[in-house]
Amino acid sequence: MLQDTSFAIHPGKLKDNKGDELFDIGSVESLSVQNDIVSVKTKTGEVAISFFNAHTVRITANPFGAATLKTSPAVVGQSKPVELQIVEEDMGYQIKTEHIHVYLRKSPIRIQIMDANGRVIVTEQEKGMAYKANGEVICYKKMESKDHFYGFGEKPGGLNKRGDRMEMWNTDMYAPHNPETDTLYQSIPFFVSLRDGAAHGLYFDNTWRTAFDMKNDPEYYSFASAGGQIDYYVFVGPAIKEVITQYTTLTGRAPIPPKWSLGYHQSRYSYETAEEVRTLVKTFKEKGIPLDVVHLDIHYMDGYRVFTFDGNRFPDAKELVQELKEQGVHIVPIVDPGVKVDPEYAIYQEGVREDYFCKYIEGNIYNGEVWPGVSAFPDFTEERVREWWGEKQRFYSDIGIEGIWNDMNEPAVFNETKTMDVNVIHGNDGDPKTHRELHNLYGFRMTQSTYEGQKKNLQGNRPFVLTRAGFAGIQRYAAVWTGDNRSFWEHLQLSLPMVMNLGLSGVPFSGPDVGGFDFHANGELLTRWTQVGVFTPFFRNHSAISADRQEPWSFGEEYEKIIAAYIRLRYQWLPQLYTMFREAHEDGLPVMRPLVLEYPEDSNTHHLQDQFMLGSNVIVAPVITPKTEHRVVYLPEGEWVDYWNNDLYTGGQHHLVKAPLDKLPIFIKKGSFIVLGDTKENTKEKDDNRYVHCYYDEGKSFAFTHYEDDGKTFSYEQGEWRKTTFTAHCEAGVLNMTVESNGDYQDGKKKTLFIHQANYVEKVFVNDKQIDFTQSEEGILTVSLSE
Repeated sequence: MLQDTSFAIHPGKLKDNKGDELFDIGSVESLSVQNDIVSVKTKTGEVAISFFNAHTVRITANPFGAATLKTSPAVVGQSKPVELQIVEEDMGYQIKTEHIHVYLRKSPIRIQIMDANGRVIVTEQEKGMAYKANGEVICYKKMESKDHFYGFGEKPGGLNKRGDRMEMWNTDMYAPHNPETDTLYQSIPFFVSLRDGAAHGLYFDNTWRTAFDMKNDPEYYSFASAGGQIDYYVFVGPAIKEVITQYTTLTGRAPIPPKWSLGYHQSRYSYETAEEVRTLVKTFKEKGIPLDVVHLDIHYMDGYRVFTFDGNRFPDAKELVQELKEQGVHIVPIVDPGVKVDPEYAIYQEGVREDYFCKYIEGNIYNGEVWPGVSAFPDFTEERVREWWGEKQRFYSDIGIEGIWNDMNEPAVFNETKTMDVNVIHGNDGDPKTHRELHNLYGFRMTQSTYEGQKKNLQGNRPFVLTRAGFAGIQRYAAVWTGDNRSFWEHLQLSLPMVMNLGLSGVPFSGPDVGGFDFHANGELLTRWTQVGVFTPFFRNHSAISADRQEPWSFGEEYEKIIAAYIRLRYQWLPQLYTMFREAHEDGLPVMRPLVLEYPEDSNTHHLQDQFMLGSNVIVAPVITPKTEHRVVYLPEGEWVDYWNNDLYTGGQHHLVKAPLDKLPIFIKKGSFIVLGDTKENTKEKDDNRYVHCYYDEGKSFAFTHYEDDGKTFSYEQGEWRKTTFTAHCEAGVLNMTVESNGDYQDGKKKTLFIHQANYVEKVFVNDKQIDFTQSEEGILTVSLSE
């Protein structure tokens, strides 16, 4: 019996066990500077202070030995040298650059970071960096009463994360997503802090299970990890937009997606046969509802084996793919990481033979159960495995498939832990690590492999990759959807701050499953959710095998008519959306934005999460509760124009607006432009027109740069694009407008100008030439623009 053995005196049974005791990082023993890196020795470890560039400082602390400046694969930006000035004082050191001032206190070590104007960005006081004997590390920062926190990836709950405690551990969370649900599919340990209208950011570059606590101590927030180093970057801002640009300078930015991927996507778990897919597409066309993408869930495969098609369900996959592409519809199949353990299956044979699968340290392959049954999992931490998996994407690209949907890549495993055994060893290109350390990178590395393989195989065409799991920097490779939500109004409500916080976390291309994935939608919910989906960057309707069908026509003509109209609206707005994706590619800024991004000094925006902006001048205020035909809309400073009827609203106020089922409240800021296009069957259809809407504002000047390229290839990286800048000067009833274009791409679009709020406009000049106009009953002036 255990009580008769030495187990009776096991240390864990002793009341004075100090395993959870927290130790301070210690004091400065010595300081040295080499290659602009300030290294501080402590009694047990080392702290390093370095500068990524003029606006970003990095603090690295290893309490157990030498600090390493090796980064996770999230970090890809090129650092730029800065000039350091170091002054020793009695109590510490001043470490200054042009834009960042770091004060390092000697005993105990405490760090304060300020900008060049003396604005305190982050500071440590009684608490600072600490550790436990079991390898856990933690860092405390002073939290001010006016601090607000945004970002952290796709966490449920509110937009503003002050008062939350969040963990980063990629998890297949099929149970209902509630505000208190914590670990989901993405781990993005980055956030933006806003205080008195000024912002800064912090990125914790640690792949272990991490936790951010903005809740339990009223004076401090903290970020902690189960292992590794304290290794974080601080971005000085001071605008939220600048913080996001600085963060994505470090972790990379999204490529411009292929235009077809911005259209409407239809999915179900599952469309089980080729004929079902054909019938689906035929129905869309007969009903005149635009469609660009059909997703194939796991039933298309032969026994759920990746890189196969079921020969009975899909007897000629290439013929199906090519037939639909000719109609402008792309097929996007699901690809999971689990490879069925089957000695007669070529992918499994090759993986075993070439040593591509995850293994234990003893050498045996790790097996876990997923859809195919017992499966092996590629070790995507190895470059050679990523190259192999990338090459296998040729199975799809060779038959014309240009988009891949990566799922179950947390990795999800059907067991109590929901994932791979944390004792599995990853090769990690010669630097072996346990799965406990690299778990959060698994989906990131798989998606990287998929994207890079597809890009190589598609010979110049842009690939589309959709992923469920990822880490910081995932925007470089994929769009993100928010996983297995439900057909509840509460989940529609949750989706708005989730997508907005993903955008603030550097991921511009994201969205939820429109209508909800599981449970049963109804016509009203699907209608309202589709209205939101028009303006979420990723627009896909997806439902589970056990749920009621929710194609646009599933709930009768009343709802179908409205849903179809809003899907068409998506295509009208594609030119504006595409321009926003170019901005995301250039500056890292989100497409779908919380109002706080544009109006950080307006306290009404700090918690506002049931409205959002498209770019900087469009506010969308969806109805997200049932049986609701009015809603309160907050409009910030300025004047705002109702998109539908041109009614004018004063900013800085809350307004009660009518929103019957067929109306999504949309407001355009007076003194701005939007550029729209034609309704189309899909993005393959020829697009001849651009409709430039100018919202006239007497006494103001304003501009907008519209972007075009071929929407398909990477030629935009070689200058094959066109930027057209529309500039308006509004004075004394005269609109003086200039139109300037540059770039090598010839778009050939006919442009028509519509002037709103133009009751007092008497003359219109375009590039100094007076232009005739017509006037509608609504008072909108119409002008034909020529190149």
